[in-house]
Amino acid sequence: MIDFRYHLVSLISVFLALAVGIALGAGPLKETIGDTLTGQVDQLRTEKDELRTQLDATSGDLADAQEFVDAAGPALLAGSLEDRRVAVIALGDVPEGERTAIDDRLAQAGATVTAHAALTDAWYDPDLRSFRNALVGLLLENLDPAPADDATLDEQLAQALVQGLTGADPASPDALTADATNVLAILSQGDNPMITLADPVVTGADAVVVLGVPTQPATDAAATPTPGADSDADKDVVAAQVAVVAAAQELSEGAVLADGQRGNGSLVDAVLADETLAGALTTVSGADVVTGQVSTPLALAARIAGTNGHYGFGDDETPVPPVVELAPVDRTPVVDPDTQTPDGGTTDDETADAGSGG
Repeated sequence: MIDFRYHLVSLISVFLALAVGIALGAGPLKETIGDTLTGQVDQLRTEKDELRTQLDATSGDLADAQEFVDAAGPALLAGSLEDRRVAVIALGDVPEGERTAIDDRLAQAGATVTAHAALTDAWYDPDLRSFRNALVGLLLENLDPAPADDATLDEQLAQALVQGLTGADPASPDALTADATNVLAILSQGDNPMITLADPVVTGADAVVVLGVPTQPATDAAATPTPGADSDADKDVVAAQVAVVAAAQELSEGAVLADGQRGNGSLVDAVLADETLAGALTTVSGADVVTGQVSTPLALAARIAGTNGHYGFGDDETPVPPVVELAPVDRTPVVDPDTQTPDGGTTDDETADAGSGG
C-alpha cells in the first residue's frame, strides 16, 4: 500500500528536477537554448519574407496576365458576333461592374445588346407560387410556340421571358411582335413584378447571355438566393435558374451561362453535375474576371455555330472557346402570303373584303 513516504519522495524528486532545470537553463545551457530559439525565429522570419516575395511576384504575374487579356480582348473578339442582337438576363443581383464588362465585350465582338432583364425575388419566392401560377395563365395566351403540356411552372415562366426578349416581328425584324411586348409587360408590371427591365425593349434578340448570381453569402436577408444543393429551397432556386438557361438555348440562336467562380454551389457546378444539362448548355465560369468576360462572346459565337462547351479553368472545363466564323445575319422581312403581297400591298381577297365592307 502506498504510504506518506512514497508521496514525499515523489514531491522531492519533482522539485529536484525543477531546480536542476532552472540551474542548467540559467547557467551552462542558457546560451545554447537562447541561440536555438533565436535561430528558429530568424528562420521563420526569413521564410515569411520569402513567401511574401513569392506572393508579390505571383500577384504581379497574374495582374500582368489579366492586363494582357484585357488589352487583347478587342482583337480576340473583333467580328465574332458581328451584327448579332443579344439579350442579357441576370438571374438576380449581379454586380454592376460585371454586367458592364460583359456589355463591353459583347460590343467589342460586334453585337448589340437589346435588353437587360433581371429576375426579382418574386421569381423565386415560395409564398408567391400561386401568384406565378395565375400569371402563367395570362402569359400562355401570348406564347407561340406554347410550352409542352408537361412543362413545369418554372419552365413555362422561363419560356415566356425568352419569347418576350427574342420575339422579333418577321415582317419588321427591327420591332417586337405584339405578343412579345405583352409578355414583357405582364412580367415587369403589377404589384409583384417578376423582372426588371433597364430600358424599354423594342427589338428582338438573336441570342441570349444569362448571368449567374454570385455565390458569396448575401449580407441582405432579402437578397436573391444563391444556388446550392443543401435544401429543398436551394434545389428549387437551381431548377428555376436552369430553366431560364435551357429556355434561352431552346428559343434563340444560342445561349451561354456566364457565371462566377466555381464552388460554393455555383450554377455552373449544377450544370456540370448533370450529364444531360452539360450536353445541352454552354457555360463560362469566372465571368467576374477579365478572362471569363472575354470568353463569354466567344463561347456564345461557338454555341450559335453549333458547338457546345464549358469554358474556364476548373474541372471538366476548357480554357478557351474555339474560334468560329458565323454566317452574316439576314434580316430580310418575311411577308405572310396570306395577308400581303411582296411589295407590301394587301392581297386581292383583302381588297375585296374592304370594298364590300367585310
